[in-house]
Amino acid sequence: MQIRADQLAAHLQKGLRPIYTVWGDEPLLAQEAGDAIRAAARASGCSERQVHTVAGAHFDWSGLLGASMAMSLFSERQLIEIRIPSGKPGKEGSEALQRYCDSLGDDVVTLVQLPKLDRTQQGSAWFTALDGAGVTVRVDPIDRKALPQWIAQRLAQQGQRVVGGEDGQRTLAFFADRIEGNLLAAHQEIQKLGLLYPAGELGFEQIESAVLNVARYDVFKLGEAVLAGQVARALRMLDGLHAEGEAAVLVHWTLTEDIRALKRVKDAVAAGKPLPMALREGRVWGAKERLFERVVPMLTDHTVAHLLDAAQICDGLVKGLKHPDWPQDPWDGLRRLVLLLLQHTSAVPAGARGRVVVQRLALQA
Repeated sequence: MQIRADQLAAHLQKGLRPIYTVWGDEPLLAQEAGDAIRAAARASGCSERQVHTVAGAHFDWSGLLGASMAMSLFSERQLIEIRIPSGKPGKEGSEALQRYCDSLGDDVVTLVQLPKLDRTQQGSAWFTALDGAGVTVRVDPIDRKALPQWIAQRLAQQGQRVVGGEDGQRTLAFFADRIEGNLLAAHQEIQKLGLLYPAGELGFEQIESAVLNVARYDVFKLGEAVLAGQVARALRMLDGLHAEGEAAVLVHWTLTEDIRALKRVKDAVAAGKPLPMALREGRVWGAKERLFERVVPMLTDHTVAHLLDAAQICDGLVKGLKHPDWPQDPWDGLRRLVLLLLQHTSAVPAGARGRVVVQRLALQA
């Protein structure tokens, strides 16, 4: 049985299932889902808790199976947590998890915690066994467009709200921009607002003063913004990463990996493979998959070759090498690379003023 993270609270009110699997790459929401399951387990009489972390190839799966069958010494029921940070239990672990699911009893509640899984992992025998034996909770990141509403809901939980109308939407948009890609930072700032101000309406100035210096930019979200053709957002994120001291080499690697993936998918499509198959074989998943579906048909072979050349030049810049036709500063070079990518991924039709602006910016960088 699969449910979304926002459906978990209502599900737990109806009673506990024997095993829950929480998986995804959003730390805050995964933590909250785990905490909700732990609280429900305690309320149902699970006063004893065991935690097993699968690290490396020498994990004792037999010990885990024995723990699940052993009666608790101090309580009627126990909570067993299985954490698999890699998302890959291996052959022995796969078999052990399937046996574990077959031997679940009423005196044990199990919480399995996993990172984001690809399609192969989701279709594996061990994950299918977990899903069939209990509930799997998928934890997805909050989409940028949905972030203002998410912030508003979190404020409402502590009795606060922004002003109505356009002013309120502008306030929420400002908040979302400042905590770009980091829900933990957003959660902390929302809690801070609850401590600073009483329940009721919050103005723009109050939120601005509270969150002015808490931007936390995610280097991997930068690639998504570029592929989406979001010029202002991508440039803002690049400036934010620079200001926060992110390594230029990591930013370059992220952008270059996207360019290489575009090349692989483009070549596969040119060889006659359907785009969905090309994306699957190129290991392009999730939000990137949708973005690639939009971008790949827009690119020519010449464009991809040009982007690869630009990425190679930029690689030298971030490693201290100079190029006569590029800026000497590594971050200025990264800015040019971002603009070159945006020039070819912008959703603005060719010839429109927005694309001309991107082209000019790329030439000036």
